[in-house]
Amino acid sequence: MKTVTKRVKMIAAIGLMVSAAACAPVETVSRAAPIDAPLSGQVSAKPNYIQPDFKVSKINVFVPKDLTVSEANTYKPNADIVWRGDAYGNRYEQVQAVLEAGLATGARAFDGAKEVIVDVQLVQFHAQTEKVRYTFGGEHEIMFAMTIRDAQTGATLVPPRLVDATFDALGGIAAVNAEKAGVTQKVRIIERLAEVITTELQQPYAF
Repeated sequence: MKTVTKRVKMIAAIGLMVSAAACAPVETVSRAAPIDAPLSGQVSAKPNYIQPDFKVSKINVFVPKDLTVSEANTYKPNADIVWRGDAYGNRYEQVQAVLEAGLATGARAFDGAKEVIVDVQLVQFHAQTEKVRYTFGGEHEIMFAMTIRDAQTGATLVPPRLVDATFDALGGIAAVNAEKAGVTQKVRIIERLAEVITTELQQPYAF
């Protein structure tokens, strides 16, 4: 049941971003248009791809309020958001701030000719509970839908796609030693998000 629910939320996140992109003001430019479906009796041409030369002017991070949150100190809470890297508070705002910090850090490295806006919608942010962190560690499971748009026209350059930023978490004595050195969950997740956005912004896109 949990897997089915997660899939539904992933599809909903991408669908919502597709709708938002469709409503944004755009110019009629061929590279911003979706690949046309073949006409009767015709075979559609393969899309051409261009190497991106982006400069990120803005990152919009949306954390839906219908994502579930858990404060349970169990191995695998049944929730979309599990976060202990900040004092108890508004977990939606806290994970949004972490996403914004990580994505902005990675995006700063890009100073290309085309200014773009990156829209991100969180699907899952499953960091460690205390029980997991001080035993086997597990994974930081982070997933989001991402769209890249032309900052001048609003045209969609890279349509919504699911990005999986999941990576191994530290556990046990390794986690304790990392925290002593100032390498907290938050620090590692921000670094990971910076790496992921760097990779995503370098992917060739269709036009």
